Amino acid sequence: MSYIIHTSRLTKAYKGTEVVSNVSMHVKKGEIYGFLGPNGAGKTTVMRMLTNLIKPTAGDIQLFGEPLLPNSYETLKRMGSIIEFPIFYDKLTAVENLELHCRYMGYFRKNAVSEALERVSLEGIAGKPVKEFSLGMKQRLGIARAIITRPELLLLDEPINGLDPVGIREMRTLLDSLSKEYGMTLLISSHILGEIEQIADTIGVLDKGRLVQEVSMNVVRLMNANYTELITPDVKKAAFVLEHELAISNFKVSGERELRIYDAGMSSSELSKGLIQHNVPLDSITVKANSLEDYFLELLEGGKKHA
Repeated sequence: MSYIIHTSRLTKAYKGTEVVSNVSMHVKKGEIYGFLGPNGAGKTTVMRMLTNLIKPTAGDIQLFGEPLLPNSYETLKRMGSIIEFPIFYDKLTAVENLELHCRYMGYFRKNAVSEALERVSLEGIAGKPVKEFSLGMKQRLGIARAIITRPELLLLDEPINGLDPVGIREMRTLLDSLSKEYGMTLLISSHILGEIEQIADTIGVLDKGRLVQEVSMNVVRLMNANYTELITPDVKKAAFVLEHELAISNFKVSGERELRIYDAGMSSSELSKGLIQHNVPLDSITVKANSLEDYFLELLEGGKKHA
């Protein structure tokens, strides 16, 4: 397996307190890796270590199959990134900022600046200084700067921040095309789970500095198939009837009044009829679909379904 990013027991501590602890993550070449976790989970700290902005307290980082060292300058040239908020020379225009970045990187491909601005829908603002940009425009410009050299690896920390719904949709299309058309590997942190669900190949879930899950989105989708939500004041009786009278074993008690039934093998009307015939009181019976958000929340809460 070819990993672009591979960390082993990566740890960062401040004043004796670990904010990232024993993180071993694996990002495959060409994939979009969604990096998820609550605020303060340590996502940005991990990304700052991957870009050599801060040094690990313990553990190892390999990028492109090579150890990341303090002098890994050539390795870092193969990467683009936005970590936290993008910073620019506010009195310069977008074009001037990107031209300056290209000179700094030693990258002089013709039309690179205009192509990058077009990619993020910022064409036509050549004479406008960045200080007059909105938050969303600065976010777009930050992504333009990150992709202008066509890096092999792109690290984006909350890239959708400040974008309106149209901008979010355009950004989703852009990130997907960078992966498919240019073969870029993307590591994207985000709290907008619905967007990550649509584009990610793999997700890694960080909680309190620890990587609690790393899983293919295909596996998540299989694990989160449609289910029937049963609300009843007598959960124990409903569970007994399901298992012993209706021969349904693939269910989970998920609350004092709620059961979730997976692959019941019968319609909701048949299920309702069977329960009522065995004197199970029903408040509601509803077919629902799990999302990445459901999976994420259950995982953080230690849901048995994902054990």
